[in-house]
Amino acid sequence: MALKPRLEAPKWVLNILNNIYEIEQKLLLHGDQGNANRNVEKIKEAFLSEGLFYENPFGQVFKETRTDLDASISGDSTENLVVIEVIKPIIRFGKPELSQVVQKGIVVVQTKEEEITL
Repeated sequence: MALKPRLEAPKWVLNILNNIYEIEQKLLLHGDQGNANRNVEKIKEAFLSEGLFYENPFGQVFKETRTDLDASISGDSTENLVVIEVIKPIIRFGKPELSQVVQKGIVVVQTKEEEITL
């Protein structure tokens, strides 16, 4: 079976998408008094019309078999890991329901703390 060649995007495209992700995260953290998120969404839609989009894996389960993430483990345990910080998002080409990774996400993972129920 022949391996599929890895899809690549120009570095400038990845740079723009990574920066859009960072702007979006800052707007979530600090608020959007100037309604800049509207402009961010329009830029994301323009990239999506060309088949490029990013995925924020924050809170997702991490297993060593995941090929779309490069992870650093925070803490001592390697059991029941979840993404606690996203340094770079996963950038994909295609449609949201069927796509190829053009940039692996760079994340920090940690053991999910057990929820205590009373």
